[in-house]
This record gives sequence, C-alpha cells and structure tokens, in this order.
Amino acid sequence: MIRLSISKRQSLARLTLPLLVTAAFGVLLLGRADAPLVERARMALSDALVPMFAAVAAPLSAVQVGMADAKGLLFLQSDNARLRAENEQLRRWQAVAVALDAENATLKANLHWIPDPAPSFVTARVVADAGGVYARAVLLSVGRSNGMTKGQIALDERGLAGRVTELGLRSARVLLVTDMNSRIPVTLEGSRGRAILVGTNGPRPRLMHWPEGAMPVEGERVLTSAEANAFPAGLPVGVVHYNASNAPEVELAARLDRLDVIRLFDYGLHGVLPPETAARSLERRGK
Repeated sequence: MIRLSISKRQSLARLTLPLLVTAAFGVLLLGRADAPLVERARMALSDALVPMFAAVAAPLSAVQVGMADAKGLLFLQSDNARLRAENEQLRRWQAVAVALDAENATLKANLHWIPDPAPSFVTARVVADAGGVYARAVLLSVGRSNGMTKGQIALDERGLAGRVTELGLRSARVLLVTDMNSRIPVTLEGSRGRAILVGTNGPRPRLMHWPEGAMPVEGERVLTSAEANAFPAGLPVGVVHYNASNAPEVELAARLDRLDVIRLFDYGLHGVLPPETAARSLERRGK
C-alpha cells in the first residue's frame, strides 16, 4: 500500500473537484457534439441493465399486489356496495350499447364502410422509470430484436401513455405524455376543435392552441388527432379539467403512476421522427 505525505494528499484533494468539473464538461460537450453516439451508449447501458431491472421488478410487483389485496380487505363491504350499484348501471348501459351497435352496423353496411386495418401490437413489462434525458419516461424489456421501431404508440388498458423515442437491442424508452418534451395533437370531442397537449412534468398535461370559439369544456373528452401523421385519430387521452389558475388541463385516462404492463401498437405512422429513423422503419417493413 502506497503511503502519501500529508502535502501530497492535500494536493490530490484540491485537484479532485477541478478534475470532476472538467470531466462533467467533457461529457456535456460530447453529448452536444455527437447526440446519436450518446443515445447509442445510453441504450447500450439500458440493454445491459434491463435483465437486472426485470429480475427486481417481479418480486416488487408481487409485494405491491399483496399490499393492495390486504388494503382491499379493509374496505370490502363498501366496495361491494359500490360494485353492486355500478353493475346495475352497467346493465342499463349494456342495453343502450347493444341497440347502438346494431344501428351502427346497419348504417355501415348501407354506406359500404371500409374499416381501418387493425394495428399489430406487442405487450411489454415496465422494468424501470428511465429518467435520463427525460423527466417522465419508462424503460421496457423489448427492443429492436423484438421488431420494435421508434414512433410506436404506447397504451395501457385505459388510454394513451406515450410514444417510443429510443431503442436498444433489448430495451425501449417510452416518453410519457406528461413529460415537458411531449407535444401531442388532440381533438376535443364535443366541439371537434383541435388543440395541442403539452406535458408539464406534473400529473396533468396542459391544453394549448385551441381554435377561437372552441374553448375546452370541463369534463369534455380528449382524443388523439391524426395531424402530423404521428398518432392515429380517436385514441382516448382523458377529460378536460380546469386547475386553480383556470387553465385547461387533461385528467389522463391512463394510470401513469401504476404502469406495470404497456401495449406497443404499430400504426405505420412516421410523423415527427428523424429522417434516418423513418427510413430504417420503412425498410424494415419492406422486408
């Protein structure tokens, strides 16, 4: 073991902070100079860490489910009463839905309606909150080896969650709709007005740039729009809610705080993607 004199140890201690600052600036400049290189390095690290995250996620998920079950036992009686009331309401709505479905089928037959092709999809487990470049993103245990491409749409069982923005060989990063870098074209269901859904890094993204005379209405449903060829039309996003500052936000349908499993849909859309990414995606589809 090498022993250093007190003066040498003090000199090394004084050099530590400048060296760390210099290294930080070097990494920052490298990221600015060659963003694709940094992205590849980040996704290579994600590929290496995904098996570890997946191994840890399974027992944690089991513990969370067990705690939720134990908590549910405490409110069993009130939950049963609520469920009976909801079941009765669903029966009434079922009769309405059956009648509307029959009417809809008749109208489509008369109009010779051609339905949109059903998109292909895969289901993936969320293994980590990715962080990194984005404040609101998650890491999935699928990647290019599973046929994934950038731009695929991520949904949970309730609604829109986000979009694939980065890909590794065995991992994918999904930018959530709440991230401040997220911009999604949407349609207000009541007025059919178009707007932009902007992430705020908070639980509710904000509505902006709606047309004059089509002010969002409290409780109005918000759906995706096909503008810019980035999202298909009609995916459920959430409902309008005005905050304390009287600004229209969207109470999301997707439960982003409890994302365990996500479905990734391939609608064949390549809007708002780097040209080289879109070209690779189209080439892969041709094969």
